[in-house]
Amino acid sequence: MLFRFPSLAAPESEPRHAPALPGDLMRKVRRIEIATKRLVDQGVAGDYHSVFRGRGVEFTEVRPYQAGDEIRTIDWNVTARMGHPYVKQYVEERDLTVFLIVDVSGSLSFGSGSILKRELAAEVAALLAFAALRNQDRVGAALVSDRVELWLAPQQRRNHVLRLVREILGRPAHGGTDLDATIPAILRNLKRRSVVFVVSDFLDTPYSVALKAAAGRHDVIAVEIVDPRESALPEVGPTLLRDAETGALALVSGRKLGAEHRARRRHQRSELLRLTRRLGIDHLELRTDRPYLAPLVAFFERRRRRLNR
Repeated sequence: MLFRFPSLAAPESEPRHAPALPGDLMRKVRRIEIATKRLVDQGVAGDYHSVFRGRGVEFTEVRPYQAGDEIRTIDWNVTARMGHPYVKQYVEERDLTVFLIVDVSGSLSFGSGSILKRELAAEVAALLAFAALRNQDRVGAALVSDRVELWLAPQQRRNHVLRLVREILGRPAHGGTDLDATIPAILRNLKRRSVVFVVSDFLDTPYSVALKAAAGRHDVIAVEIVDPRESALPEVGPTLLRDAETGALALVSGRKLGAEHRARRRHQRSELLRLTRRLGIDHLELRTDRPYLAPLVAFFERRRRRLNR
């Protein structure tokens, strides 16, 4: 069990002169930009548009009825005056803000396969942000640990998204996570109703107060970043483990601890699922050992069907 004493720092503002970035980090940012924009072009933007709606629809004009138009759109007053059917046309009022709350604590720098949890979080954040920009929505973000590490006000700028990716990948990992402390501080600065993605592994952090507060006003999606090794410790002899958030080392018996750890992780995940169901929050699990596009598209489809009932 990890015990932490979180403190909130003032959100970091935009630097006047951004420091030069290491070449390997720039290559990662560029790779993520190319990959995620390709996915947006291949249809993710359309999926996004169908499941994250704006504030409503606005009437624009009437036009003559055409075969296939819905009967409920007929303007009966105009139809009576003109002597043949006319239908009302509407356009969607998007005016939508997407806000990404991304956990960058020490535990996100772990990965047992080809990608770290932090890298997966960066890719997913970039994909959602580019899809939002393609639909003319504003995108904002906050990076959190046990404090608010960075605040990016909602904007419609490509460079805004690239900075977010750079910060997720390049910001030094330190400290634990306290979503119950950081998310309410963020919400106080988020004045209008938004689509809020909380991207975290939800490990050893209180979050029930934060998610309840967010769900009371915003459309919230909990994106859980999972690495399979965290749920199944190697059941071997003495094993030296390091806590990714505190740096503490411990020599443990894998055989003895393995079963206890699996039970604890099952309980943590069941509690997260129970809370999100109770609050009406969407939950999306993404794993470091599997491609993330298929579960993301499946999530869009489930949400679209639910909204269209």
